[in-house]
Formats: sequence, structure tokens, C-alpha cells
Amino acid sequence: MKLQERRSTRTAARLAVAAFAVAAAFGAAGARAADSRSHGKPAATAQATHDHGHDHAGAPGKLTLDDGRKWSTDAALRSGMTRMRALVAKRIDAAHHGKLSAAQYTTLAGQVEQEVGGIVANCKLEPKADAMLHLVIAGIGEGTDAMAGKTAGVKRAQGLVKVATALNAYGDHFDHPGFKPIAEVHH
Repeated sequence: MKLQERRSTRTAARLAVAAFAVAAAFGAAGARAADSRSHGKPAATAQATHDHGHDHAGAPGKLTLDDGRKWSTDAALRSGMTRMRALVAKRIDAAHHGKLSAAQYTTLAGQVEQEVGGIVANCKLEPKADAMLHLVIAGIGEGTDAMAGKTAGVKRAQGLVKVATALNAYGDHFDHPGFKPIAEVHH
């Protein structure tokens, strides 16, 4: 992949994370505002930012199960979450022991954001499951911002813990056979 394509993918992933964070934080009004911000951008950016075929009116504010059952998933979501989990799980112990540099956190944040971008571009869930996924992705976005040093007063390691916690919440609420929680998430 060319350098410019990687930058474009990372930018689209960051925009997607930001849109999801706004939607989760502000409910329906935030979702409409986040969606409206993608209009007028280049088609690829607008598509990757958020247009995957549904409206977010009434976006929930709390992650829940689907009447006591885990939410359905699709192959794109499961693949992206599996890759994200692998990225985070192999770094969590080093983070707890202060062995990751600022550059390593920033790189990892970019890798996680790239996976989020892939999920946004390819995932096709029913609207209620998608609304729940937005809450998970909002937590991931808060974590990657901290990992990249963009959140004042929050240590980069705390950002990685936030991402790991969001991934574990995904596993608790979405039907993803074989998805294992990340151990030692505390911090």
C-alpha cells in the first residue's frame, strides 16, 4: 500500500472513531451531527467515515445485551475485532510495566484505528446491534486518543487499558465464537 493510501486510510479511521464517539456521547442528536459532518467530503472519506446504510436516531447511551442474548456479528466485524484484540493483548503487559515508548503507543493507536476503519467500511449489522457497536467503538476511540497523547491528563497506558476494556465489553455483548477477553486489563 502506498504511503498516501495509508495516510488516507488512517485519516478515514480517525474520522470514523470521532464520529462514533460523538454519536455515543450525545445520542441521537450527536449521531445526526456526526453523520452530517461527513457530507461534502470526498466520497471515499464520507463512505469510510460512516455511511453503512442506516440512521442512528435514538442511539443508546449504555451497552446492553439483546434481550439477554449477545448481539449478532458479521465476518468483517469478527475479523477486525480479532486483529484488534491481538494487537492490544500482545502489548498490555509491556504497558503495565512501563516498557512502551510514546512512539510505540502512537503506532499502536494508528493500527487500532486502521482496524476500526476497516470495520466501519465493511461491517453490515442490523441497526440495534450497530448502535451497540458504536458504544464499543467510542470507548476504543477514547483509548486511541489517549494512546496517541491527545488527551490531556490521561497517560498513554491508560488509553491502552481503555481500548482493552472496550474490546472485553465487545466480547461480553457480541456473539463472536472464540473471542477471549484480554487478561490483566487493570491499571
